[in-house]
Formats: sequence, C-alpha cells, structure tokens
Amino acid sequence: MPRTFRLSRQAAIASLAVFLAVACGGAPAEPSGAGNTSAAPVKGGALTFAADTEPVSFDVHVSSQDITGAILRNVFDSLIAEDAAGKFHPWLAESWEVAPDLKSYTFHLRKDVKFHDGTPFDAEAVKINFDRIADPATKSQLAASLLGPYTGTKIVDPHTVTVEFSAPFAPFLQAASTAYLGFYSPKTIAANAATLGSGGSVGVGTGPFVFTEYAKGQQAVFTRNPAYAWPPKTAVHTGPAYLDKLTVRFLPEASVRVGSLTSRQIDVAAAIPPANAGTIDGNAALTLLNADYPGGNYSIYLNASKAPLNDEKVRKALQRGLDIDTNVKALYFGHFKRAWSPLAPTTPGYNTALENSWPYDPALANQLLDEAGWTARDADGYRVKDGKRLVVDWPLLPAQYVRDQRDILGQAFQADLKKIGVEVKRPQADIGTYLERVYGGKADMADYSWSRFEPDVLWLLFNGASRPQEGGQNATFLNDPDLTKWTDQGRATLDEAVRADVYGRTQQRAVDLALVIPVYTQSQVLGLGKQVRGLTLDANAWPLFYDVWLGKTTQ
Repeated sequence: MPRTFRLSRQAAIASLAVFLAVACGGAPAEPSGAGNTSAAPVKGGALTFAADTEPVSFDVHVSSQDITGAILRNVFDSLIAEDAAGKFHPWLAESWEVAPDLKSYTFHLRKDVKFHDGTPFDAEAVKINFDRIADPATKSQLAASLLGPYTGTKIVDPHTVTVEFSAPFAPFLQAASTAYLGFYSPKTIAANAATLGSGGSVGVGTGPFVFTEYAKGQQAVFTRNPAYAWPPKTAVHTGPAYLDKLTVRFLPEASVRVGSLTSRQIDVAAAIPPANAGTIDGNAALTLLNADYPGGNYSIYLNASKAPLNDEKVRKALQRGLDIDTNVKALYFGHFKRAWSPLAPTTPGYNTALENSWPYDPALANQLLDEAGWTARDADGYRVKDGKRLVVDWPLLPAQYVRDQRDILGQAFQADLKKIGVEVKRPQADIGTYLERVYGGKADMADYSWSRFEPDVLWLLFNGASRPQEGGQNATFLNDPDLTKWTDQGRATLDEAVRADVYGRTQQRAVDLALVIPVYTQSQVLGLGKQVRGLTLDANAWPLFYDVWLGKTTQ
C-alpha cells in the first residue's frame, strides 16, 4: 500500500527498521538434540531466549522489524506454512485454490480453531485482519507490502474466504505463511487497536503461546496455550507446546548474551557474533546452530538520480573499488559469506552466474573515474572535476550500525574508496534526519538487507513503482524499464522457469548497471544449551519453539 513521506515518529522508526533490519531466512536447521534418538520429549519447564533487539512495536501488522515476527510467531498462526523447499502446507487453512489469473485465492478454513480469548477463528476474522492491514490508518509498512495489490476479502461462507487483488500476485502464498499476516482476535482489534504495539495481554492470537507479560527494556513472557490443537503440517508433534513458559530477554550487548549463555542464565542466545562462535562451538555444554538468511543480502544501494552517481562509470568505479572479500573475511571469520548478488543464495531464483563475476579491481575503478572526467586530484588525494571534489554521502545511524560491526565495515570501505580518490562522508543522523535523506533521495548511498524467502524482494528493491517517497524500498531512485518489466512479470506467474528467468535477469542487470553493491549474506547464528531439544529454524531462519522441550544434561 502506498505511504506518504510524512510519517509519525513511531511509523518512522518502523520504516527505518525496514532499511536496517537484519535479513532473515534460510533452510530450517536440524532439530537441536536430534542425535539423542532414545530420548522422548518431556512436557513442562521454562526456557529463556536472549534476543539482541527489542521490538519498537509489538503490533505484528505494523512493525517491519524481523525481531517482531520472530517473537510473535509463537503467538500468531498463519493460513499456510512453508517448508525448507518452499512448498506450502495446511495450517489454519485446510486447503486452498488459486485463480488461473492469480488475482484471487480461496481458502477453506479449519473449524476447530479459537483465539486465546475463546473467540472462534473464522472467515470474518480473516477479513477483519487483512482489511486492517490494508487500511492506511494502520500505518502498516511490511505487512501492507506483503498484501501487494490487495482489494479486499470476500466471505464465501463462515469458513471460506476469497482474498482478491487488482493484479496477478504470485507471491501471496509465501506472504500468507509469514507472521506479519497472522491474525488477531477481532475482539482485541475492536477494543485495543491503538495499543496493540504495547505488547502483553492485548496481543491475542491463536498460537501455541499466550502473550502474558512485557517489561520494556527487559523481557517478554509467553505461557503455553493449553487448548492448542492446530499446528502446521510442518510441525513434529500435535497438541499444546511442550514448554510451560517462554521468556524472551532483550540483551543488546553481545558480550552479555554470550556470558549469560555460558553461565547458564539463559538457554538460547541469538546473534552470536562470528568472533564468539568458536567459543560456543568449543563448549561441550553448548551447541551452535546457524543458517544463511534468504531474501535481500546486506547491500549498498546507489542513488542513480543525482550527481555524482547518476554517472554509471562512477557507480561502477565504487562497485569495483571496494575490497569486499578481504573486509568481510576479516570481520566475520567465514560465518558471513561475501555476496555477489542482491539476492541471497538460499532464496529461490538466485543467479549463480554472478558469482566471481565482478571482483575487486582498483585499476579498473581508477580507469573508470578517469573516463568519467575525474582526472585531477587535490592536495588530499581526492579526485576533482570542475572545481568540485568527488564526494558521496552515506548516512550513518550509530545505534543501528553497530550490529554486525557494520560501522567498522563502513570505515574499511571508506579507506578503500579513498585509495581511488573518492571521499565518503558518513554523517551521523537521528531517525528523522536519516529518513529524510534516504527516503527523500538526498543521500548518495543507503545500506540495508531484506527478510523474505521469496524473490519478490527484487520488486521492492528495483521496481520503478517501489518509490521510497511512497513507502517503497527502491533506494536507487531509478525506474529502469527492464527491471520494472521483469519484476512485474515475476509477480504475475507461478511458472518456476519464467520466474527464475526474469529474476535472474533482474539480478544481473542491477549489478551490471552498478545500482547495487552486494556485500555479504548474513547467517543466523544461535547458541543453545545441550538441554534444549527440538529447536529448528524456519524458512526465515527464525527459531521455532513449538516443538522445543528441555532434556537432561550431564554437563
């Protein structure tokens, strides 16, 4: 849904999270403790999970942060479930049909599902939730984009709905499997719509855990839903969750998370820094679990709408002037792979032909800048043309960029580009200023990743209609006819061969035009105690706690 550029502070923070969110995804990992085949699951117990980020908003329809979806997956179910191979399975919908023109999807709902407040889940609940997401007053960012060209939900009967779109929309099934298109009880929407972001007991869903408590800056507490009997077909067991209680603690400092894990104050820790992975892996009482994220790699997007990056030769010089291999290896110790495409390798449609196709080449970068007319240099060694220094603006928000040491990586890139005569300025900005510069097209470069196990992320990143001024994510500010045509075609078909072709071309052209500098594929790195059994990562690399149970350990 289009969004105006004038945002409330809360919406601005949520919008910023889209650009700065950690990319999520990857094939589900093997269940932890899988080697102990003689052990039977044990009911009961409490597990504590430490997250590195706290949601700005707990409204799953409003927030665009990965952490919100990861945590609230325990509270909200989806119409369908997606497995590691990208295949879809029944969940709240027992079956579904897709219209030949891909403009409507009909879902046949289970009849035994109830919300935590006892309200039945039915066709009306689906319509109320989807209409709320699409309503501009909700200020949805991510969820609204997942609904695409949504026009409404038609109630066929109490347990059958048809979701309709104004144009063919092939990515909808994948979108419908995400927590962001999960369902609130209509009662809590009616009574608490304005306060759903505050978390706690107002967050009434149908999931295996009930949101019972939230202390800002400290933790969120979830307790077992004893009536739960409708898990997805991808789950290992049926019935209620094994755990009595799940506590999510918010520990932004990596050293605190790692220390809390090794001292057994917590059971699972997210975002283990690559530098600490060896410590966890070498501890006999702990297990390291990781998977590469799908979706948009962490990349730098170049604003082609204004000088100096409206010159393709200058953009290519920046692309080839960064020593990505050396810097990524030095910072991430092999846990994060160097990226060659804006799309992560674990995403359907990834173009393998791009690998090793544009290596670091400072000689070529210098040649391109000479050809672009930046031949003179000033006393500081920076290139000059028509009396102006070659300067690019890359805004920095310190509170977010310490994640993954992206601030340090940025400093290394500044040094690389200085060698070829390009000055990179990294002004520190508050949220409002950052949004104004990046969304308003005033900055030269923006860096972010995107979370989704679906190549339609390329539509958001490069389609001409995905304008940042209107809530889109195309920070290149270029409406390239081919990129727009191909990403539109990908949305309009379920033919895997056609989708692979157009998305492959999209990745190739975006790199060829130097609109993007892919940097690395992030990996979800979790540390967990050996007592934690049955934990897996879903298609978005989020930990799933429904099948988790606590076993005995001799450590």
